[in-house]
Amino acid sequence: MDASSNGVSPWSSEENKRFETALIWFEGCADGDRWQRLADAVGGGKTIEQVKKHYEDLMEDLRRIDLGEIPFPDYPDDTDSSDDQDNDG
Repeated sequence: MDASSNGVSPWSSEENKRFETALIWFEGCADGDRWQRLADAVGGGKTIEQVKKHYEDLMEDLRRIDLGEIPFPDYPDDTDSSDDQDNDG
């Protein structure tokens, strides 16, 4: 069953980037609001439950990558080389 068929919206690449950045921001967050802060940072109406599930899925993927069960993803380079050309120093 995919995410769209069970009423859960899929995560966009932008939401995923915001999620990963927020994990760094709130890494040491000891208060009970950590999951709410992560959900707020992701935006898109993601619930605390969706954020927790996404985190669990990420941890499982990392575990499987570490064990060599799945290859490390080959992400496209999202840097814009034109930025380097525009900066004369």
